[in-house]
Amino acid sequence: MSTTPKALITGITGQDGSYLAELLLEKGYDVVGVARRSSTVTFERIAHLQEDIEIAFGDLLDQYSMIKLLEDHQPVEVYNLAAQSFVPTSFDQPVLTGEITGLGVTRVLDAIRVVDPSIRFYQASSSEMFGKVQEVPQTEATPLYPRSPYGVAKVYGHWITINYRESYGLHASSGILFNHESPRRGHEFLPRKVSYNVAKIALGLQDELRLGNLDARRDWGFAGDYVEAMWLMLQQDEPDDYVVSTGETHEVRELVQLAFEHVGKNYEDHVVIDEKFYRPAEVDLLIGDATKAEKQLGWKPKTSFPELVAMMVDADIALLKGDLKGISH
Repeated sequence: MSTTPKALITGITGQDGSYLAELLLEKGYDVVGVARRSSTVTFERIAHLQEDIEIAFGDLLDQYSMIKLLEDHQPVEVYNLAAQSFVPTSFDQPVLTGEITGLGVTRVLDAIRVVDPSIRFYQASSSEMFGKVQEVPQTEATPLYPRSPYGVAKVYGHWITINYRESYGLHASSGILFNHESPRRGHEFLPRKVSYNVAKIALGLQDELRLGNLDARRDWGFAGDYVEAMWLMLQQDEPDDYVVSTGETHEVRELVQLAFEHVGKNYEDHVVIDEKFYRPAEVDLLIGDATKAEKQLGWKPKTSFPELVAMMVDADIALLKGDLKGISH
């Protein structure tokens, strides 16, 4: 029998999945990434890891595929990062969001219960569960008041994780992650939309950036820091839930200002407010209190907000320059 621990990651093709896979490989794990079968699976975020990880096909909508994955691969840890995770899409596709982001968690947990209850499970919970915040800052004990179908589905996933932990004794933990970004973030997410478009403006490829509410405030951290907290949760003797955040809040306006200043420009010369980018129900002030994670896990974020913004803008400039070279040759 191999003594190398094996971890299974759903959602490995996403931002968090790629950083978590890197971390686990560094720690000596065999990593199995779960992807849905489709004609357009995108592996760009994990292309550099494809020699080192195994891709297995499964679907959070299909209970049997989850059971078969666990039987075939026998992981000691399962990280459930898969979700329909774009908040605006959850208003357009609320039922699909509920099926994947909510009930999908139950399918994974029940597969663990049936196949091997000793498997340790991580659930990616979200600060969007706090929504219309009931207290500032938010802790593990703050009442939940989601403001989107995505947030509602995440609440279900969060509570079903607690339910399986308490009902079946599973080592099942949830990380309530506040906004975490990186150069691998999808373009539909605001910080990446900002960094990518600022890079285009810096390179003279366009002149304006259209945005919604500049007054919204978020607690933004670096995804590469946050995946370490996920791993640490599954190394604890007892499962639990943890807020993972920086404890700082920043206006969208500050994000935009820093990004433009990084390329020597004034955001007011380029930003156009467009009401179509306002949410049907806005989340006001998300700011996390990660004291418990710091005390019990020994986890703290390493990357500052200005460092994160600069990293993302620099990466997008490099990306666009690469694309431009491809066009010119």
